Formats: sequence, C-alpha cells, structure tokens
Amino acid sequence: MIMAVRKIITLGNPILRQKAQPVSKITKSEQNLIDDMVETMEENEGVGLAANQIAVPKRIFVARWEGETFAIINPVIDWKGKEMVKGMEGCLSIPGIQAEVNRHLKIRVKGLDRNGKPIVLEPEGWLARIFQHEIDHLDGILIIDRSDQLFWVTTEKDEEGRERTRLVPTTKSAIIASFQKIKSSVRK
Repeated sequence: MIMAVRKIITLGNPILRQKAQPVSKITKSEQNLIDDMVETMEENEGVGLAANQIAVPKRIFVARWEGETFAIINPVIDWKGKEMVKGMEGCLSIPGIQAEVNRHLKIRVKGLDRNGKPIVLEPEGWLARIFQHEIDHLDGILIIDRSDQLFWVTTEKDEEGRERTRLVPTTKSAIIASFQKIKSSVRK
C-alpha cells in the first residue's frame, strides 16, 4: 500500500467553499484517498482532515484523537446535545489562525466506514469538536464563519530567548485579505 502526502489547499481556494458531494460507491480509490488523508493529516500534525481540504470534493473526513483514527464517509450529524462549549480551534487550511468556536459538547454522527458499513458514533468533548469542524468543511463552512473571536498566532522570543506564543486579535476581513495577498504574490 503506497500512501501519499497530499497538498492542503488554503483559504481563497473555491473548493473550500463548495459543499462536498456524497460518495455513491466505495472503491479502492476511496480507500486509497482515506489512506492519503490520514498520512497528510499526520504529516501536518492535524487532528482532522476533510477531503475537500486536499481539493477532493467528496464527503469524507478523517480524524485522530487519543490514539484512535476515524474515517467517515457521507457523515451526517443527526443529533446534537443541548450543552454548548467554547474552545480554541485551528485549521490546516488557514494556517496561523485560531478561533474561539462554540460547539455542541455531544453529537451523534451517522455515516459509512471505509468498507461501506453503516456506523453510528456518539463523540463528546474534543472529539465531537473535531467531527463538527470537519463536517463544517464538507459543507463549505470554515472556522472564520463560526466565530468573531479570531486570532493570528505569533511566536516571539522573550528576554531570555525562550519562544512564546501570542494570540493577536484580528478580523475575518483581515484574514481573507491576507490570504488573498499571499495567493496573488505566489502567482507573480
């Protein structure tokens, strides 16, 4: 089995804003895609990755939490607990940004596993957050759409030379403009 690390697309690529298409038949191609997604997620030190983040507009996501790896095809959240919790999230498609996002603490997700067998999962806490984040991606929704509490993540050295991470408040329009500027400078 040959796995490949795929290129993660970033904010400004229109595929990120499209609703991913349901998978009608699971073939070796989808299974290879899942393997590549896991490899890509791990290489980029992520905890989740949606297929459209690697420019494949299919309703598939992978996640890893506490040593367990998940691959869900055609996921649907069919129940959400009432309790909401705020937490900081980053995104491989918007590097250098974090957002404080309000999510359901518990959800139930139905879908198919990598072999096409129906599955039902009831994640809670951070795993529920990861699933909601990835399903948002499959619906063309990004963390900058879910929060007004947006931050640039910067690293600075203090007087003793130790690196310190700092969150600098920003806005959705500033983030979008910054990524447009990056894209246009790459094209030149």
